[in-house]
Amino acid sequence: MGISLSKGQRISLEKASPGLKAAFVGLGWDVKKVDTDNDYDLDVSVFLLGENETLISDNHLIFYNNLKSPDPDHSVEHMGDNLTGEGEGDDEVVLVNFTKVPDDVTKLVFVVTIHEADKRQQNFGQIENAFVRLVDVQTKNEVLRYDLTEEYSIETALIIAEIYKKDGEWRMSAVGSGYQGGLQAILNRYYN
Repeated sequence: MGISLSKGQRISLEKASPGLKAAFVGLGWDVKKVDTDNDYDLDVSVFLLGENETLISDNHLIFYNNLKSPDPDHSVEHMGDNLTGEGEGDDEVVLVNFTKVPDDVTKLVFVVTIHEADKRQQNFGQIENAFVRLVDVQTKNEVLRYDLTEEYSIETALIIAEIYKKDGEWRMSAVGSGYQGGLQAILNRYYN
């Protein structure tokens, strides 16, 4: 069992797991038992930001229609869309090879949104047991975990965590910030 983070907490990946080269970031959630006629489709996106805290290019938004980062090594790779979220464990996974992330990428922002939330009248208040965890690819050990405990009754997009470079070292921050307006609200924040 890895280190459990609380909202706002930041930690050095080198201190949490010395020698960490690559990790998979697993995100998971459950749908509360609510009376709705629509399925829930949550989507994970990763924004690769530059020094100025904006999306480097359209190709630096990693999601179900753009699974690999544009660098030659594909240092960030989304492993595919889970349309139902059913089952135990990670619902969607993103692989990150820290040794190959290009120097112009200074922050990876992990976002979860609800597909067609407004049309389906859905929000994160209907989701429970949401988490993000970072697992060392080599050892398969969970290094860090952040369980969301807040009630997001009107939000349709969440910045769940950030992995960023500070003083040449990768760190992770448990964010847990909710937004109304779905993915567009996050795009508005990071698009230059």
